[in-house]
Amino acid sequence: MGTDCWGWDGVTCDTMTGHVIAVDLNCSRLEGPIHPNTTLFSLCHLQRLNLAYNYFNASTISSKFGGFANLTHLNLTMSFFAGNVPSEISHLSKLVSLDLSFNFGMLRIEMPSLKRLVQNLTHLTELVLDEVNMSSVSPNSFMNLSSSLTSFRLFKCGLKGRFPDNIFHLPNLQLFDVGYNYNLTGSLPTYNWSTPLKSLHLSRTEFRIDLPNLISNLKSLKELYLRGCNFIGSYPTFLPNLTQITSLDLSDNNFGGQIPWSLLNFDGLTYLHLSFNNFMGQLPNISSLNSSSNSQSVSQIPSKLFYLSLSDNLLNGTIPSWLYDIPSLLYLSLKNNQFTGQIEEFQHYSLNFLDLSNNNLNGHLPISIAKLVNLSNLHISFNNLSGNVEPNMFSKLKSLIVVDVSHNNLQGHLPISISKLVSLSSLDISFNNLSGSVEPNIFTKLKSLEYVDLSHNRLLSFHTEFPYFLKSTENLYTLDLSNNQINGSIPTWLLEVKMDSLGYLNLSYNSLARIGHLPWKNLQALDLRSNLLEGPLPVPPLYTYFFSVSRNNLTGEILLLICNLSLVGYLDLSYNHLSNMIPPCLGNLGNHLIDLDLQSNNLHGTIPATFAKGCYLKSLKLHSNQLEGSLPQSLVHCRKLEVLDFGNNKINSTFPSWLETLPKLRVLILRSNNFHNALGNPKTKFPFPNLRIVDLSHNEFHGLLPAKLFKYLNAMMNASADIGKLKYMGDDYYQDSTTVAMKGVFIELVKIQSLFTTIDFSNNNFKGEIPKVIGELQSLKGLNFSHNNLIGCMPPSLGKLTSLEWLDLSSNKLIGEISTQLTDLTSLEVLNLSENYLFGQIPQGKQFNTFMNDSYNGNQGLCGFPMTKAGGNNEGQQLLPSSTTQEDDFKFENGFHWKVVLLGYSCGFMFGLGLGYLVFSNGKPKWLVNIVYGGRHNKVRRSKKNAHGRTH
Repeated sequence: MGTDCWGWDGVTCDTMTGHVIAVDLNCSRLEGPIHPNTTLFSLCHLQRLNLAYNYFNASTISSKFGGFANLTHLNLTMSFFAGNVPSEISHLSKLVSLDLSFNFGMLRIEMPSLKRLVQNLTHLTELVLDEVNMSSVSPNSFMNLSSSLTSFRLFKCGLKGRFPDNIFHLPNLQLFDVGYNYNLTGSLPTYNWSTPLKSLHLSRTEFRIDLPNLISNLKSLKELYLRGCNFIGSYPTFLPNLTQITSLDLSDNNFGGQIPWSLLNFDGLTYLHLSFNNFMGQLPNISSLNSSSNSQSVSQIPSKLFYLSLSDNLLNGTIPSWLYDIPSLLYLSLKNNQFTGQIEEFQHYSLNFLDLSNNNLNGHLPISIAKLVNLSNLHISFNNLSGNVEPNMFSKLKSLIVVDVSHNNLQGHLPISISKLVSLSSLDISFNNLSGSVEPNIFTKLKSLEYVDLSHNRLLSFHTEFPYFLKSTENLYTLDLSNNQINGSIPTWLLEVKMDSLGYLNLSYNSLARIGHLPWKNLQALDLRSNLLEGPLPVPPLYTYFFSVSRNNLTGEILLLICNLSLVGYLDLSYNHLSNMIPPCLGNLGNHLIDLDLQSNNLHGTIPATFAKGCYLKSLKLHSNQLEGSLPQSLVHCRKLEVLDFGNNKINSTFPSWLETLPKLRVLILRSNNFHNALGNPKTKFPFPNLRIVDLSHNEFHGLLPAKLFKYLNAMMNASADIGKLKYMGDDYYQDSTTVAMKGVFIELVKIQSLFTTIDFSNNNFKGEIPKVIGELQSLKGLNFSHNNLIGCMPPSLGKLTSLEWLDLSSNKLIGEISTQLTDLTSLEVLNLSENYLFGQIPQGKQFNTFMNDSYNGNQGLCGFPMTKAGGNNEGQQLLPSSTTQEDDFKFENGFHWKVVLLGYSCGFMFGLGLGYLVFSNGKPKWLVNIVYGGRHNKVRRSKKNAHGRTH
């Protein structure tokens, strides 16, 4: 009262009437809801109202906003409003500009309100509704927009369906943005199209885009944003001349070939985003730019460019010097390419963001980085940089928020100048060769620090004591000190530090011997693997999501307290000396538990019998324990299971055929147990659709090989389906592992490639012939049927396994010749056909020229390279079995020795003809019956009990 409103901040009054006509309170730290009875709504002459960038606490927009009859401009952007946009907004018939954008998706507009808004706001020139939820709105609601409209922005609104074409014919439209409406379709006019459109944003939509037609029609277009779009035609033939464009985004479109620099407005470019494509080749030098065939002249450097991102392509060569000499450049990202050479000195210091990570750059850090005073983000990780880091490198970079120089070969001490980065929130210097002591006070002033990764270095102070600087941290969320040779115990002072913010702690791959109770109640991830921890199993804080203490020396039992971790998703207690039984309650953690790894301990008893419905388990590994009983059938509740490993236990059961109903199972390992039945035919229509690794070896399975099961192993059939996609089983948080027999040796796969496929049924009692359908499994890498009782010939269909790298059919009763189709297996590295009854010429050529005698030993009827390598001397005799028992099995009853028959008839047609005659004239000769059906039965069974853990 009594003061003049003309002098009030944010208030504008009419000079004639004194009425308040404008209120601008943006960025005024206003909080709480706007009540309907506030005097704001009594300002009936208000023409402009700006409440942007405040915090209205997710309150609704009052219907009384519709009472400002004279309002022409309403701005509520980023003001934390929520709920439905009131229909009363449509009463503001004089509105020229309406901005309700970026309220974090909390605002919603329904169809009736939108229709009235479009119909009544006939003077509207700017409509900005970015991130307003319109998922229930039909795009046809925009059919009758004001012809005065110049700016139309509906970024990321959840729109779906076809957008009406008529909006592109509005006579004054200059900006059109419907980007990131993923299910929105439409097309641009192809004829009779005249428009003043200057800025077009269609990124991440399903619009069909004819780029040459678009460029030829839009003569005024300056800004074009087409990230991840649906183009008509194929690059590069369709790419038009883009010399009128100053801002261009063609990222994430799978374009390839050379970047068409000559088609770009290199002189006028301000924004260029070509990331996430397959562009290749080198960036041009200035001279090659000037010699371009482009009709416009090309300046020495793109002096107006402020944003350049060429990341995630296949670019190579050195980074040209002109890139270091752009005076206006604020953002530069060349990450995930193949650039080589050194980083040159920057000639200007305007950069705010620099990312050169994941290339092949070498040499020293350029001195000019220390002069980039506006730099907030520095990413140069995953290169080959070397040399010392200068102590004062960061002394002037007061704006740095993120520093990532990890995975290089940088040397020297941790720069003391880090202590001056008071805004620093993330520091990653892992995987370098930094050494020396860490100054105790280096982090004292860094109150904003949230992420610290000092892993994989040689910081001397860590060798003998725990880093003392942690005592001063207040907001730290992530701390990684792994691989630093820290030894001893976690000190008492650290356990007393109040770090309620700490959510991730990684102390793995050190030499810690003891750990007590951990007090950090908000800790979500704790990694203590590969230390020297002794004593009982530590129990992490209650809300831990990831907990690993694998590869330590922990003893005792798994305490029932571990079952109080009701939110745990990853629990890894493997490779310790834990004993006693698995707590039955672990099965009840399945509603959150994703990975349970208890392998390589001394656990005994039975597997928990109850896995609850809705089980989330993806990986269950109990390998190498003393577990007995059978597999719990309640595992069928775990529909997400991908990895099951129960190998090397004492499980005594029939094959659990219910496993075939698990739709996502990829790895099944049951080796070295006491399973003992015939596998039989599948019980379901499509069994094991995603199985890639199956190991049933070293059991007592019998009966025929399951041909009908092999018929449905679809994931082993599509040899080319995933080529080029190097993926691993697991997720972003934790990648799965297992141990498999590869090429005769047990190998631990620390990460399992999704392309890896193998079948191991060795050391069982399977009989009958090898099913021909095996040849359909064309993505198979390894096949092992050794040490069984298989008979018959090797099926020629094995020659279709073109991805096969090892094949072991040894110690069976296979007869006949080696199929010449096997020479087509050009990936085959290991072949073992020994100890069978094969005869005839060994195929020659390709991989078969690399296999030596041990691939064929015990097949007296084989001839040709390498069996003839000895040339008929005494060495040749060693190719035949030396055992008296074995020799006796191959003699005629009248004393005629089998070796003589081999010399005369083993190679070629005469052997088969003679053998046929004997069978025809004498029925089944006893010696032949003995060979095929029983001669070595005792030999095959000889090592059943001694084969535990052995591979062939």
